[in-house]
Amino acid sequence: MTRGFSGLLTLSDEVEQALIRGQPVVALETSLVAHGLPSPHGVETALRCEERVREAGAVPATVAVMEGSVRVGIDAEEIARLGPRWR
Repeated sequence: MTRGFSGLLTLSDEVEQALIRGQPVVALETSLVAHGLPSPHGVETALRCEERVREAGAVPATVAVMEGSVRVGIDAEEIARLGPRWR
């Protein structure tokens, strides 16, 4: 991961390399995971969105604020951590 702006912005290696190479990158937001859909639907939806972006030939860049940093390109485990633990 690359940290910029004194650690306030973090790019995943995959997103950074895609940007350097001029590959298409699609930003995906996480409010459906954190607030919009009950668990596990939000996480499943986010992962399906990433899959569709990849199928279209682009790199998904799911964005979230985590540990005081804007993270661009989080992984599946990090997406799951954003989901509420509703029962």
